[in-house]
Amino acid sequence: MDKGFEQIVSWRKARELNKEIYQITDEKVFSKDFALRDQIRRASISISSNIAEGYGRKTNKEFIYFLNVAKASCYEVKSQLYLALDVNYINKNIFDKTYGVCDEISKTIHGLIKHLENKK
Repeated sequence: MDKGFEQIVSWRKARELNKEIYQITDEKVFSKDFALRDQIRRASISISSNIAEGYGRKTNKEFIYFLNVAKASCYEVKSQLYLALDVNYINKNIFDKTYGVCDEISKTIHGLIKHLENKK
């Protein structure tokens, strides 16, 4: 039986990232920067959402497209983490931890894309 998109490692890691991003952006100073707070949340949500949406598509080609969108959103989160660090919304430890999660997600998405491309 198909377990669905929930079985995908990248999606599970992205779900963890979403929770982390929401916790970080709920902190007093960060929460008041509505633009950055909302943008980094949307980018994070985009990762898990695009993995799930791609999984629900009919072809590997479509799935790969959505995985690439998810991977790009991961890079967007990384860039926004730099800004959060630069303006002292987060400290270096939080930056390193969260950036590391983004790296793991990017790598697992990349691996899944390669796996799907090799199935052609």
